[in-house]
Amino acid sequence: MKKVFHLSTCSTCKRILNEVDLPDGFELQDIKKEALTENQLNQLKKLSGSYESLFNRRAQLYRKRDLKNQNLTEKDYKDLLLEHYTFLKRPVFVIDEQIFVGNAKKNIENLKQFLAEQ
Repeated sequence: MKKVFHLSTCSTCKRILNEVDLPDGFELQDIKKEALTENQLNQLKKLSGSYESLFNRRAQLYRKRDLKNQNLTEKDYKDLLLEHYTFLKRPVFVIDEQIFVGNAKKNIENLKQFLAEQ
């Protein structure tokens, strides 16, 4: 699978998609227009190791709901990720069995290097 989960209205996602030279065959999924399915989320978790690693702690809803002061379990993370698209750390690039989650500079550099080696 070659897929990017992103938010088309997110300026950071747009910038990264413009920066990264994606080869043909990549599918883009705007998570606001086409929500993550439970099956997709389970696949992402399998590649990343946990639901928590996919979770965006910078989301406004995270602060509004005061989630930082709650002891969240993997099930909580899963439920929140399925509930609202803003909880997904983005963009998420899936290239076969490799996953690159989030917009951290080091992560994007690793993605670019991986794509260059393909």
